[in-house]
Amino acid sequence: MSMPGAAAETDIVIIGGGQAGLAAGWYLLRAKRDFVILDNGDGPGGAWRHGWDSLRLFSPASYSSLPGWPMPQPAHAGFPTRDDVIAYLAAYEARYALPVERPVTVSGISRAGDGRLLVETDRGNWLANTVIGATGTWSQPFIPDIPGRDSFGGTQLHSAQYTGPDAFAGKAVLVVGGGNSGAQIHAEVSLAAHSTWVTLAPPVFLPDDVDGRVLFDRASALHRGEAISGPAIGFANIVMVPPVCEARDRGDLASVPMFERMTPRGVVWPDGHETAVDAIIWCTGFRPSLPYLNGLGVLGPDGKVAVSPQGQALAEPRLWLLGLGDWTGFASATLIGCGRMARETVRAIVAGEAAA
Repeated sequence: MSMPGAAAETDIVIIGGGQAGLAAGWYLLRAKRDFVILDNGDGPGGAWRHGWDSLRLFSPASYSSLPGWPMPQPAHAGFPTRDDVIAYLAAYEARYALPVERPVTVSGISRAGDGRLLVETDRGNWLANTVIGATGTWSQPFIPDIPGRDSFGGTQLHSAQYTGPDAFAGKAVLVVGGGNSGAQIHAEVSLAAHSTWVTLAPPVFLPDDVDGRVLFDRASALHRGEAISGPAIGFANIVMVPPVCEARDRGDLASVPMFERMTPRGVVWPDGHETAVDAIIWCTGFRPSLPYLNGLGVLGPDGKVAVSPQGQALAEPRLWLLGLGDWTGFASATLIGCGRMARETVRAIVAGEAAA
């Protein structure tokens, strides 16, 4: 354990104890490497601890597992819930006795001058030969810069802060975002509020019998350059989980085009008319959150780091990025995808050590 004063030493520091960090840890255990996982959460589960109460996966447990141990089938019917995922990640961490320290907040990384990296935290510093950044994107929700947004007098929150529909009962609500989070949150909020679903483009709905298994398999085939038959399917398409199907069946799944600006009372649509709104829920995604890398000079204007196909930072070979989106490996921000990418990342790290 790192203590105040002199920096503790280890071979590899993983920053982030969510799904990507745990997957990397499993492969490092198999490779018999000395490492520590620094996580700023109050408990296991990573970003899943912050999902809304009714959040449910698109796929069965078998398609939502980390390496080494399949996620157990939930006791209830249907796909795993947010709470099922949190319980699984907590059990996974304990099952393999992964060396997780929490809560630890990493404030920065610098070059130590002896060929290692110095990881600075609020609970002491670490010296490591290699650092894997697996902090995800949950802490950096993205809200578009709509004209007049700061003047709006109602409630605004991002899906990262949404927990459930009760606070919106009887209110006029806009749910903004054409992805699966927008569809699921609108389906739920529309039961309690006067909810309107706002999207930049018309949503693309998958057939009712297509779930995350088909989605991932087809996307993987396209990523490998294989020809596939049938309509194009992407991760942005709407998976018809039961709440979304129910919203469609009761006539609550239509969307409208994006508004042009916001006012103190509501929003103004492209045709110029204004609608009074009590609340807006932004389901507009996330951006990389990597402030601890500022001292290394590796961040681009878009907040990302140029990396190799295995996730190695091109400007700092001792730094690796994992689980932050497709730019750090295909589907690496998903439960099933982060394990595949963690395998490639750890293989590359170990191979590099052997060649050194």
